[in-house]
Amino acid sequence: MAAPLIIIGAGQAAQQAIASLQAEGYAGEIILFGDEGCLPYQRPPLSKAYLSGEMSAERLELRPAAFYDERRVDLRLLTPIRALLPAEHTVEDASGKRHSYSKLLIATGTRARTLPVPGADLPGVFTLRTIADVNRLKPAMQPGAKLVVIGGGYVGLETGAMAKKLGLEVTVVEAAPRILARVAGEETAAEIAALHTRNGVSLLTGTGLAGFEGKDRVAGVRLADGRLLPADLVLLAVGAVPNVELAQAAGLALDNGIATDAATRTTLPDIYAAGDCASFPSTRYGRRLRLESVQNAIDQAKAAASALLGGTPHYDPVPWFWSDQFDLKLQIAGLSSGATRVERDVSEGKGAIRAYLGERLIAVDSLNDPKSHLIARKTLAG
Repeated sequence: MAAPLIIIGAGQAAQQAIASLQAEGYAGEIILFGDEGCLPYQRPPLSKAYLSGEMSAERLELRPAAFYDERRVDLRLLTPIRALLPAEHTVEDASGKRHSYSKLLIATGTRARTLPVPGADLPGVFTLRTIADVNRLKPAMQPGAKLVVIGGGYVGLETGAMAKKLGLEVTVVEAAPRILARVAGEETAAEIAALHTRNGVSLLTGTGLAGFEGKDRVAGVRLADGRLLPADLVLLAVGAVPNVELAQAAGLALDNGIATDAATRTTLPDIYAAGDCASFPSTRYGRRLRLESVQNAIDQAKAAASALLGGTPHYDPVPWFWSDQFDLKLQIAGLSSGATRVERDVSEGKGAIRAYLGERLIAVDSLNDPKSHLIARKTLAG
């Protein structure tokens, strides 16, 4: 009997790979290993609907348990893998048990980045990446509490917006000169900064962090310039780190994540990677990309399923992302870094910001304008 196909990681990419494998006719055994005790679930609502209590944990699930049962998926939740043994075509779980595979898909995602500053381990200092993280954070999200968010990226701003709506006092501290410095252009960042300011969020940009203060629990955030911000709770939202340690120890090449080719193959036979942990070569953008988005997890997993079954996909997508903050839905198509010209067509919080490299359109940021987003995706896809 052929060894099963093994998937490490129980997130969006893993769930999509299972669905696509079945759709393409795979009828063999699949073993899915996950660190958490949950079925694969949506992560974007964690900082919004789930944090506010509008969405239950059950509604976060991408598919019910019956989906996996029907596809003969052996779910090994709460079963971390501690080693890959490519020469033996096996993986070793945390208990030391080894499992043979015919082919292996690594979909280990990312984890929240932490900061090596004084007080980072104090109670009341949180990160937000998993259901468990939000379950720890929720009880502290009380009206009137002072929340300091470290990091002006999507997670920090989305959580800050939700916290403000729940009645907390919110300050966002960003070390860069502006918010969204890594993920959006200046014009889009300015629109979102104005949105947060109108809604009573205090934004401190170009502001370094010295550490956190408090005895039994965090009580303040010490800034690099010496100022102390009172805090009842702190959210560290300073980006994510791809989970590549297993791959690195096994000898797979890394390049801003697990390096794959355009068919999601790693540098070792019968091992593939997809989702937030994997980087791929983009002819479209002339460089290697690693995308942290639902779109990438879904589409790259579809390509991986094809490759696992012997196909030769060429994965080189137009990236797209979205973020919900207060009454704004931001939808981004393409990547604006390197733009030489920007056109702004926004009125009363609605419209589009278009980025060009020379005369070539490379990205469109749509603000409460889904029509322009759909057009942009089609245009950029060529």
